[in-house]
Amino acid sequence: MRLRDYQQKAIDLTSEWIGSNLGNNLCLKMATGSGKSHIVANLCKHLLQAQPELNILMLTHQKELIEQNYEKLRQHWPTAPVGIYSASVGRKDIGDQITFAGIQSIRSKSDILGHIDFIIVDECHMISHKEEGSYRSLIDELKELNPLLSIIGLTATPYRLGHGLITEGTALFDDIIEPITIKELIDQDYLARLKSKRTGHKLNVDNVKKRGGEYIESMLQEAVNTYESNVAVVEEVINRAESRKAWLFFCTGVDHASEMKELLIDRGIVAEVITGKTSKKERERILEDFKAGKIQALTNANVLTTGFDYPDIDLIALVRPTMSPALYVQMVGRGMRLKSHTDHCLVLDFAGNITRHGPIVNVREPKKNTKKEKGEAPTKDCPECNEILHASVKKCTSCGFEFIGEEKRYSIDNTACIMGETDSYLMVTTNWFWSTHVSRSSGKEMIKVSYYGAMNQKPITEYFPVTHGGYAGKIAIDKIKLIAYKSGLDSRDVNNAKDLTELSKLMNTGNSPTYIDYTKEGNFTKVIDREWKKEDKEELEEEPEREAV
Repeated sequence: MRLRDYQQKAIDLTSEWIGSNLGNNLCLKMATGSGKSHIVANLCKHLLQAQPELNILMLTHQKELIEQNYEKLRQHWPTAPVGIYSASVGRKDIGDQITFAGIQSIRSKSDILGHIDFIIVDECHMISHKEEGSYRSLIDELKELNPLLSIIGLTATPYRLGHGLITEGTALFDDIIEPITIKELIDQDYLARLKSKRTGHKLNVDNVKKRGGEYIESMLQEAVNTYESNVAVVEEVINRAESRKAWLFFCTGVDHASEMKELLIDRGIVAEVITGKTSKKERERILEDFKAGKIQALTNANVLTTGFDYPDIDLIALVRPTMSPALYVQMVGRGMRLKSHTDHCLVLDFAGNITRHGPIVNVREPKKNTKKEKGEAPTKDCPECNEILHASVKKCTSCGFEFIGEEKRYSIDNTACIMGETDSYLMVTTNWFWSTHVSRSSGKEMIKVSYYGAMNQKPITEYFPVTHGGYAGKIAIDKIKLIAYKSGLDSRDVNNAKDLTELSKLMNTGNSPTYIDYTKEGNFTKVIDREWKKEDKEELEEEPEREAV
């Protein structure tokens, strides 16, 4: 079975990283639907072909994921020396060199596992960022047996609510690599597009309190699960569904999911519900009927976010507000697999999650939780330049972005497009100028570029917060490297610049783009693409060295 180009790239990048980081831990950011199980299978095969004496442990938290990964390994490598250790699967076999295991079943079995060289973890964002929990406990025990043990994780969401990236603090992982983005997967027809429409009904969570950064589930269900709200949701879904045949509802809890199902049935829709209380046999029966088209609508509570794949889902109703971008991505990701009957999945976001977390092609990762007891003032981030501002500021002191109205507008309004597509404008550029910029509020240094067009046209300025650290800083550096490459420069020189003044001088020697695409919201502009004349790029021979993110 032949791998897709980006899947092979993921294995190549992983192999290269491991070669110079033995004993360290890597996370591969792979979108839902990108074929992580194929990557896991071929990674196992590649590692053992390179070093036949290795022992590999593949861990995950869900029966379905164990079975999927095992099945793909057998497809790619029928004679693989593999066993399964999972009570939920019904097998407890340690493989000769590869063992696929459920963490709950294997967590206290380091003695029978013995020497392990690599642990591959599917849905690795489940590993605690603290030095606690089943994963960390087992890994620590296996590290005692082999200090050079390396962890390779795979996830679509390499971050945790209240902590930030899974590489921060005392987290397990040292680096993140993203071989291909969701947008690239969609553009290359590997994933289906999502479409979103403004819903008439919106859930009100103004009075719902949070714990650990997330809504308290009991309070959330009490606020959302009302007869009037449920009826409004169901009737709107039916009116908007048109000919769509497979509907998936994400609800706030067991009672909410059950009552939503009953309302659907009352209106003539064949519907079922799956929750954590649904028996294994009944769950399998319901999912089979749903995939066979016998059930049109399936409601669920905290179940069908990982390990469940049915490509022909063509409508997702988000009736579950969440502060977790990971949960948001997992929910809408159920609709992104290629379909047999349509080219997209409709997402009806009654919960305001799209605006809360951003479009699926550019989700805002959670920031590390900064406790108020540390004496830090309440802050918010500028969506244009990532400047950290006091919560009361109405206009960014760095780039001029204006916060229109109350902050609530940015958290509960659900008018945003899930693909991030807005009206864009084209500017024919004649020149550019790179320079340093110091934020008046934080004192942090940035680099900016001003694009110039016709004499009577106002320049468009783009900011890169390269010194801000974390994910925003890494993305900024990555963008500059790509721009340097496209402008005819050696992108490796970006790393060699001793400071931002030297970097600005370097970038000013490059060819400015012929065109830029940008969007406008009032006084706010955002560059979304840059295009160079063909002759400016003809002599380039190698891709830029990009920052691992």
